[in-house]
Amino acid sequence: MIILGVDTSLRSTGYGVLETAGSRFRALDYGNIPNGPRTPLSACLANIHSRISSLIETWNPDVLSIEKVIYGKNANTMLVLGEARGAVMVAGVAHAKPMFEYEPRRVKMAVCGNGMAEKEQVQRMVRTLLSLPGIPQNDAADALALAICHAHANPLLGSRPNPV
Repeated sequence: MIILGVDTSLRSTGYGVLETAGSRFRALDYGNIPNGPRTPLSACLANIHSRISSLIETWNPDVLSIEKVIYGKNANTMLVLGEARGAVMVAGVAHAKPMFEYEPRRVKMAVCGNGMAEKEQVQRMVRTLLSLPGIPQNDAADALALAICHAHANPLLGSRPNPV
């Protein structure tokens, strides 16, 4: 199975392509989709959509694993995050890929065994679990963690994925 994990953000969307074979995981590709601080919103969304579409075309993942929107104090920030997430979701729908969402706590639990893990701990565990040559950039690590979380989702253990 190939899973495309996406950690959505307007300025730096992380992505991670994970191949699973039984209990073995292998990172095929990972990185981030940058958008400059002065780039207009519409151009950022177009870039995110285009790059995710390109990743889907290149790797032909079986599923997309994305982070569930959590509540925040700043309504404008949440709106922009929702728009960026929408760009990712439209790319997935356009390529007929099923999508699943996971809460940040659940992702941290799947990767670190601690739902309150710090970002640095997630980065180190992703490196270890995937035998990466170095610590991945923070957004890429989160995206790979989302893919690992989906790979661990098991309905028989009460860990059902949430389809989007």
